[in-house]
Amino acid sequence: MSNFSYLAFKTILHNEIKTYLKQFQFNIIAPLINTLLFVFILSTISKYYISESISATYIEFLIPGIVMTVIFQSGFNHLSEVIISMKQSGSFNDYLVSPISRVEIFLSLLTSSIILCIIVAIVNLIALSFFLDFIKINSVISLYYLILAIITFSSLGALVGFLSYTWDAQSSVSTFFIVPISFFSGSFFSIDVLDNNLKFIFEMNPLYYLIKGFRSSFFEAYQITFLNHIFINLFVFFIFISSLLIFKKGYKVIN
Repeated sequence: MSNFSYLAFKTILHNEIKTYLKQFQFNIIAPLINTLLFVFILSTISKYYISESISATYIEFLIPGIVMTVIFQSGFNHLSEVIISMKQSGSFNDYLVSPISRVEIFLSLLTSSIILCIIVAIVNLIALSFFLDFIKINSVISLYYLILAIITFSSLGALVGFLSYTWDAQSSVSTFFIVPISFFSGSFFSIDVLDNNLKFIFEMNPLYYLIKGFRSSFFEAYQITFLNHIFINLFVFFIFISSLLIFKKGYKVIN
């Protein structure tokens, strides 16, 4: 890493964080309002739902899933929107012609997304602490799964941004893939209530284990196995490397 330009990395990182926080009302407050609405509405059915997996109310089971859903969508939307916007304005070419490698550009953008999505997660958890007492949260485990989730969906967002030139493509992927898969990965319900055939499908979904692992940081009795960890990390690594290689190769990155 002797040739790594830390000044360029710092500059891009600072610029992305500054730009993101300038529009905090859209990037932080809006997801927070959506989260609070979900919690308020779904809390009305809390007394009718019992999870056999953990000793907790439905609302306690629900909140970690909602936070991860927000992170899935925020991570994807951030980098996909940033890159497409820069490509349409022509400013993305400034990055490409600058004396820094594409790996450095990608890592700078990804790191900014990790930092910003963690801020979004913390803001949501602080707001939701008025509904629940999160004293038992294992901060190390929760941060570990948050970072894995952010890397996954930010890399997907970067991938879509690299290969797309229009908002239609980004919106289509978000609407028909990101939102459904974030909702149907065990965010709002336990798979214990499903038929065995449906349960098998969820058990093959790596995103389910990201949510389950994050939820495990809230409840001591809710754990995942070592094989699950390997499965998750291989999946995250595959998405990350795929996005990095496509950007490094330059396929459809610019017009």
